[in-house]
Amino acid sequence: MPKFTEAVESVGRATLDRLDYVGGLSIGFWSAVRALPTTLPLMGNRYRWKASIVQMLQIGVEAVPMVGLMAMCCGFILALQGASELRRVGAMSLVIPLVAIGFTREVGPLLTAIAVSGRAGAAISAEIGTMMVTEEIDTLKVMAFDPIEFVVAPKLLAGLITIPCLTAVCNVCGIFAGWIFMFFSTHLGLKLYVHEVLESLVLRDVVSGLVKSVAFAVIIVLVGCLEGFSVRGGPEAVGRSTTAAVVKSTFLVIVADMFFTAIFYFTGKH
Repeated sequence: MPKFTEAVESVGRATLDRLDYVGGLSIGFWSAVRALPTTLPLMGNRYRWKASIVQMLQIGVEAVPMVGLMAMCCGFILALQGASELRRVGAMSLVIPLVAIGFTREVGPLLTAIAVSGRAGAAISAEIGTMMVTEEIDTLKVMAFDPIEFVVAPKLLAGLITIPCLTAVCNVCGIFAGWIFMFFSTHLGLKLYVHEVLESLVLRDVVSGLVKSVAFAVIIVLVGCLEGFSVRGGPEAVGRSTTAAVVKSTFLVIVADMFFTAIFYFTGKH
């Protein structure tokens, strides 16, 4: 009986901890949304806008080579695996819609989010965690600066702009890799391949992928910031928060992708 009570208590504590974490993400999200206007050009603070541009370079521009290379590898693998089965039934032409639709709906947004989570999510957590250790966040509060407005809002704006753009780059690179496979296997020309891709895609395929990428951007930035703000201690705590940011954001991105895919499916969008 005591063991059963301990098990129930441990489950209850774990559940409350998860709910507390979700609540922290929700509070951080609404606080960052309220602070977003201060980061916009013309209507906001020009220093916050400059900080947002710096974050765009770090989150988006510097990640383009890695995301593009990963997309081309995955696009080639997807085409290769699809062709190995479709060739048996003489339907090699279906490799083109397989790659195009697969990337725009699922692979592109998810692959981009995982890459950015491991790269930018860890950097965000480490940066804010270091600011917590060196008491820079406390200094901002003493100087009457809102840490959410000063630190989180520029990163959120940068993520909302760059991650959908990275998703588009990922889609293009993955679909292009599909053409490379088709060229070497069937000698298909690029012009005809592009025509087939455009014929197989509809607007909702692209829009659904971009909607997912926006949600993934919010998750990655907020989890990284929350883990950074929760740092207490020294450099070891910063390392632990960085690892937790990558693990938790990747897990939540996959869970969010499942929910979005289910919603699109049952509403007839897929």
